[in-house]
Amino acid sequence: MNKRYIIPVLLIGAILLIFLGRMLLAVRFTLPHTFHLFDTITVAGSTLVLQRGYRNLRRQDWILALVMGMVIGTGMLFTTLYSSYPFFGVVPSKFGQAWVRGIFTFFATLGGLAIMRQGGPVQFHTANGNWRDMSRGILVGLAVGLPLAVVNAFTLQFTQGQPINWQSPLAALVDALQPGVVEEVIYRFALWGLLWLILRNSLPNQAIWQTGCLSMLVHNYSHFDDLFIQSPLTALGMGAVLALIWGLPPLLLSYRRGLESAIAFHWIQDVARFLAGF
Repeated sequence: MNKRYIIPVLLIGAILLIFLGRMLLAVRFTLPHTFHLFDTITVAGSTLVLQRGYRNLRRQDWILALVMGMVIGTGMLFTTLYSSYPFFGVVPSKFGQAWVRGIFTFFATLGGLAIMRQGGPVQFHTANGNWRDMSRGILVGLAVGLPLAVVNAFTLQFTQGQPINWQSPLAALVDALQPGVVEEVIYRFALWGLLWLILRNSLPNQAIWQTGCLSMLVHNYSHFDDLFIQSPLTALGMGAVLALIWGLPPLLLSYRRGLESAIAFHWIQDVARFLAGF
């Protein structure tokens, strides 16, 4: 094997081991959800990056990360339509969840910004004060996401066999920030950046898109814990379809238009879902 492929193979093997190990052990033991494992790994990786790259951060980076963490943490206290699984099964209260989500958002944002300052794959225009690019990115994300958000709501109605149950528009708008911001910051900003750091030297010409697709698949398949246990092949098939329809757009948007665009896309998906009662 060519030496430059050793690190990518080991990286993919480690990710598969987490998925397979969790799936096999979950049959007998109560285990944390897969996305909690990857959330924690990503935040841990972000803190390691900060130890070396914190000098590259600017004052506005720290302020932005702090504001985002506070918004997410405070917002979690007032959610009515969004609910999160107890973190590692031991943090069930909203207050505890608010702290976890706020702190994770803070460190993942800082880690992503530290990687961005090193030439990372995703730009966060807000941190640079590029308000025009930020605004355009958000508008493009909403424009691309709105039709798919409608499709998503009707798909959930069909697959769950439940009628649409309209909820408070304001609650839907606010609660959708939880998955829309947190998941994009962790997986599209921090995790993609971390994977890129690992592979940028061994595969300089391929690292961006390989790691982007890898972070997308990790994010996507982390939602299929129960289905992987019940029917692994079905989980693989459904995950591939959903990755193509709802995973690829934010991947491309974050790379072409910035993190804000991916957040806008993700946010509008959950606004429609919460508004429709799913």
